[in-house]
Amino acid sequence: MDPRLRETLIAFTAEKKFRGKGPLSVALIVTDHARKRGLPLSADELITEGGGQVLGLGKGAIQKILAKHDITRVLAAEGGRTSRGSLNNMRQCVALLNSLHEQGLSDLDAIEQFWIEKIQEFFAGKPFKIKLDASRSLRTVVRDVIAQAEERQRTSQGTNYAGAVLQYLVGAKLDCALGKGHIEHNSFSTADAPGERAGDFFIGDVAIHVTTSPGESVIERCRENLNDGYRPILVTLQRGLTVAEELARNVHLAERIDFFEIEQFVALNLYELGKFAAEGRKVAVNDLVARYNEVVEEIDTDPSLKIELKR
Repeated sequence: MDPRLRETLIAFTAEKKFRGKGPLSVALIVTDHARKRGLPLSADELITEGGGQVLGLGKGAIQKILAKHDITRVLAAEGGRTSRGSLNNMRQCVALLNSLHEQGLSDLDAIEQFWIEKIQEFFAGKPFKIKLDASRSLRTVVRDVIAQAEERQRTSQGTNYAGAVLQYLVGAKLDCALGKGHIEHNSFSTADAPGERAGDFFIGDVAIHVTTSPGESVIERCRENLNDGYRPILVTLQRGLTVAEELARNVHLAERIDFFEIEQFVALNLYELGKFAAEGRKVAVNDLVARYNEVVEEIDTDPSLKIELKR
């Protein structure tokens, strides 16, 4: 994309606040009108006969455009038709495209791709959800959050959502068990970076490592922990346990490292904090989610990593 075009689009979205599902739906459909009708566009010709809605703006039309980009999630149930600001958003979008046309920057494929990127950011911006149901195991509650993170990761290349969720869950769990102030929290993007930190968390003589994909590097850091007088703990996903243990066995460290699967590591502590009582478990989950969200707020720049507790 022409750098001038991207700068103009970024400035427009910031100034006009084109971030929600309504404005983004309008942006997609107006760009599609430009593709079919050509530029410049007339805003008056993009209004329905009744005068109250943007021409062609609806769920079906929006989802058809999204499908071209392999997006199946629904952006807006009504495609933004019922939004009070849709007509104004349409006029602003028309003015933008006409201006870009005059400047020779009306690359409609690139413009559509820009809106698609913003829509992906919108989908990614929603918090993960936990449903507190007494009939479900606590391990399932933890599993659901991680599954959501992995699914988001598959549709948002370049961001390790699952790794971040694991690290912040473990940190929140430790705070709930020990009280705030006993451990240092670090942003997922900087914590435990190779050559910089020897673990994600240090408590007493224990070094805790949290990872979704155990490799030789984390086993080597565990060796360094042992040499420095620390007892290493490695927390990972179920599928990572066998890999981690085998890697440790290859270097004769399997009996010197404690390996824990994340669901068990968190769920058992929730039972203990809730004193193995039904009401206590609810309080423990609430406290864990609240502390987790505080950690995200304090040290991370991505609010979509937060968890919404549904009842």
